[in-house]
Amino acid sequence: MGIRESLIEESLTVLEESGPEALSARLLAKRIGASTMAVYTHFEGMPGLYEALVRESFIRFGAHLSRRPNTDDPVADLLASGLAYRDYALTYPQRYRLMFGITSPSITLPLGRDVTVDGNPGALSEINTVFAQIPAFVRRCMDIGAIDEGDPVAVAAQIWTMMHGYVLAEIIGVFGTDGGGVTRVLAPHITNLLVGLGGDRERIGQSFLRLDPPPQPTPPTTPPTSAVRPGRRTGR
Repeated sequence: MGIRESLIEESLTVLEESGPEALSARLLAKRIGASTMAVYTHFEGMPGLYEALVRESFIRFGAHLSRRPNTDDPVADLLASGLAYRDYALTYPQRYRLMFGITSPSITLPLGRDVTVDGNPGALSEINTVFAQIPAFVRRCMDIGAIDEGDPVAVAAQIWTMMHGYVLAEIIGVFGTDGGGVTRVLAPHITNLLVGLGGDRERIGQSFLRLDPPPQPTPPTTPPTSAVRPGRRTGR
């Protein structure tokens, strides 16, 4: 492994150990036994290293999302990709923060652009390659009539923003630490979104059963009539 690759690998390790704020040319050079000039020689400084880390992280993210081969059930494949998305984000939470620019104010990256213009959400090709997997899943669902016809990119953007919001909340512990948010929140959320897009709730439930393990959405419960008070919300 060359110095450039060693710096990237060591940076990813430091990132998960201590967060992006801990990254420095001096620390990284010391950990790989090189001079601080190595960071400037190979990345033209820390901003270049941050960008290289984001690029490499998205490459690994994309590989993780595509690890499961497609099946004859496009909805199950879409759901599985969502679980893989969550798995990566929770396994590498600090990396995920850096990838999406949710990090130190001193770290600025060329990340975002308007996905509704040409289907590309990022200024880096590695981001766009990962996002392109989602419209492909959506297109397959549309082709078999599992959801209504429409703009696959727009639907993919809805799914991505849902997943992004969910994993950020789970990372900070909003849904506890036992993983129960998958069945209590995430599965019902994606189910409701797909139903709103024209999907059949029962059919979506069958697709959940094809996952390993199958995170069955928690069915909504209706309180007894006597427990309902007019003019008040019955749940929080």
